[in-house]
Amino acid sequence: MNERSDLITLRDRLRTFAAERDWEQFHSPKNLSMALMVEVAELMEHFQWLTEAQSTELPPKTQQEVGEELADCLLYLVRLSDRLGVDLKAAALEKLEKNAKKYPAEQVRGNSKKYTEY
Repeated sequence: MNERSDLITLRDRLRTFAAERDWEQFHSPKNLSMALMVEVAELMEHFQWLTEAQSTELPPKTQQEVGEELADCLLYLVRLSDRLGVDLKAAALEKLEKNAKKYPAEQVRGNSKKYTEY
């Protein structure tokens, strides 16, 4: 199965999941984007107060919890893109191409500045 069909399968399963629970009525872009932000905040909470080194060496329990928060973020992102009619994979690939032009490797290697600053 390729990445595109994986995203389509996930999208379709989310559609079914929402329909079975009559949640379509709650899945407006506004509500989904807000729910996504809540999940991102829950993800960030796991890293709050950690050092850079600690954030790369999470204990197994925390790693599991972070995985669940990442999954929640992905699910809301896929659902939101579906509700807005955005081909998420195509949009991501297009954005990657734009970023490659804004940040040419030979000019920005090892530099974290924004493209307007170099």
